[in-house]
Amino acid sequence: MITGDLKCKIDKLWEEFWTGGITNPLTVIEQISFLMFSRLLDETERRNEKKAKRTKKEFKRVFKTDEQELRWANYFHLGAKEMLPLVRDRVFPHFKNAAMGNTAFGEYMKDAQLMIQKPQLLASAVTLIGDLPMDRGDTKGDLYEYLLGKLTTAGINGQFRTPRHIIRMMVEILDPKPDETVADPACGTAGFLVSVMEYLLEKYSSKEAVITHDTGEKTFPGDKLEAHQWKHISHGMFHGFDFDITMLRISVMNLLLHGIDSPTIHYQDTLSNNFPEKFPEFAEEGFDVILANPPFKGSLDYEDVHPSLLSKVKTKKTELLFVTLILKMLKLGGRSATIVPDGVLFGSSKAHVALRKALVEENQLEGVISLPSGVFKPYAGVSTAILIFTKGGKTDDVFYYDLTADGFSLDDKRVKIEDNDIPDVIERWRNKDPKKDTDKTQKFFFVSKNEIKANKYDLSINRYKEIVYEEEEFDPPKDILVRMKDLEKEILADMDELEGML
Repeated sequence: MITGDLKCKIDKLWEEFWTGGITNPLTVIEQISFLMFSRLLDETERRNEKKAKRTKKEFKRVFKTDEQELRWANYFHLGAKEMLPLVRDRVFPHFKNAAMGNTAFGEYMKDAQLMIQKPQLLASAVTLIGDLPMDRGDTKGDLYEYLLGKLTTAGINGQFRTPRHIIRMMVEILDPKPDETVADPACGTAGFLVSVMEYLLEKYSSKEAVITHDTGEKTFPGDKLEAHQWKHISHGMFHGFDFDITMLRISVMNLLLHGIDSPTIHYQDTLSNNFPEKFPEFAEEGFDVILANPPFKGSLDYEDVHPSLLSKVKTKKTELLFVTLILKMLKLGGRSATIVPDGVLFGSSKAHVALRKALVEENQLEGVISLPSGVFKPYAGVSTAILIFTKGGKTDDVFYYDLTADGFSLDDKRVKIEDNDIPDVIERWRNKDPKKDTDKTQKFFFVSKNEIKANKYDLSINRYKEIVYEEEEFDPPKDILVRMKDLEKEILADMDELEGML
């Protein structure tokens, strides 16, 4: 739960960076992540010290005897001019070397740089981060999510932040289990993985254990999860991949702050030639669940893409290659919810048709949820849909839903509104029945495999949705009727005058 007071502190921290000359949102969040990690590292060391004192057992220290001044608690109270050179020249190099041996953050700190050049900005940032309640598990994840909500500009390569309510809908549709493995081949800030964690906590919390706060928000402890499930969730469940090192640093911090102690996040272009060789365990075993909103933008050279993907779909388009990759990364029976641009659904090229045919003929295509074009604003106005499929199996009928309202206005402002189809989508999905849901004039309906096949595997909802046009009687406004009567009188008067002249 994040209160108004905490929001004010985050807003103030953001403003400090902005006025200090650091205006790139990703850079701001990355720098804040580094400082948050410095604090968390010190707190972990302090807990280990207390445990060692209690148990009389030594542990592998992050800070050696001559490195104690590099700890957060020891430089937190320094003056601005003393703090900057210490953090820049000694704390950050320490991150890159000895400090990273036993942390999930280590792989992504090799090129870390302190971008803060103004002593007072660093001192202000350290003070504000020091005031944040990062010792509370239910708060530190929320405050980081609030921070991520400030990403208001799209990144390169078609990257943009997926709305959290859309992610949550996709997670609820797939219903991940605590003993499954979950992956995102283009994880960005790890929004999908974090949402799965939150979903599991809610689903596996007993009613009496849920804490309801004064604001109405709730904290879910996940008390119904067993010890072996907790261990799997913390150390083996979540897997993310991305080739943007800044995104990886942010995603790892996001997962750590949400209670996932050892997330498996890799610096990797999953479409590239070396992916299967570099991660053979994933290629061989596969994942149970894959949630993704992969980059739509751009084309790749054939020589950069692994041949196993091109053998299925001969294309340079990333959106087609990612769906093919996801099918490859899933284990048999594994399931996915993936956002794609509408062009994937109806494109007429050989690659488009081949991919859709593979989804329908070689796997179980379960659903297509059409999203409104404004759902990704202010980043983009592209029309998209969610493909829901299971690797292997058999496609008989495909569930369609025309989602026209997501609870927010579809302009750049994206303010909350009452119209929201998402609860209905989830309800209809859970209770779907191809024998009953046959009326194609409704928002939801089923389409048979044979009908899809007859339409050259076109998956767009407009191909199958039937629109009923109602005949309306035209009731002209009163002023028009008055004018018509006046005009009629004028015509009759003119006729009388004409007759008098003859």
